[in-house]
Amino acid sequence: MADKKEAQNDNSVVAEVRTSFGKGAARKIRAVGKIPAVLYGHGTEPVHITLPGHQVALILRKANAVLDLDIEGTEQAALVKDVQKDPVLQIIEHIDLIVLRKGEKVQVEVPIHVEGESFAGTLASLDENTLLVEVLAISIPERIVVNIEGAVEGTQILAKDVVLPEGATLVSDPELLVINVTVPEEADLGDSLSAGDEATGSPEAAE
Repeated sequence: MADKKEAQNDNSVVAEVRTSFGKGAARKIRAVGKIPAVLYGHGTEPVHITLPGHQVALILRKANAVLDLDIEGTEQAALVKDVQKDPVLQIIEHIDLIVLRKGEKVQVEVPIHVEGESFAGTLASLDENTLLVEVLAISIPERIVVNIEGAVEGTQILAKDVVLPEGATLVSDPELLVINVTVPEEADLGDSLSAGDEATGSPEAAE
C-alpha cells in the first residue's frame, strides 16, 4: 500500500511522442485513457506528446504542477501552463507544457489559503484568491497561508504583509488588498417600526 501511495504522489511521467494530429487523432488518444499535450519553450521546437490520463489527472489536483517527463529516455521538467477541459464533461482534452531549465525561476499565481477566525462579530473578506510570486520552478508552493486568528474590525492585510513561502518573491502589487475585516451592517429597524406605527395608528386616534 505504501508503494502505491508513493507512486500516486510521484510527478515522474512517461510520455510518448505522437505524430498524428487533429480532432480525430485527439479523440482516439483520449479513448484509450491518454491525454494529448504539447511541450514548448526556451526556443525549442514544439514536441507533441501523449500522457497517461489517470496519473496526470491526479497530479493536476495541485496548482502549478510540474511534471518530470521521460520522453523516449530523455528527462525533461515541464510546468503545466494550460489545461483544456470539456465544458460539460470536464474531461481533460489537451495540456500545454512549458520547458523548465535547472535553476530557472518562474512567475506563478499561487492560491491563498486562509487559516483561523477573525474576532467575534466580524467578517473577513478575501479580496484576492491568488498572489503572483517568483519562485524556483522546482519549488513552486501549493498555497500561501494567511492567518487571521483574532483579527479585529479594520484589519487590512495587504500583499506586502503576507508571509511568503521560503524562496518566494512577491510580484503582485505590494499594496494589493488581500483580506479586509469588517463588522456586517445591521438593518436599522427603528425607522421601519416608527413608519408602521404612523400608518396603522391607534384605535383612539382613528375615532
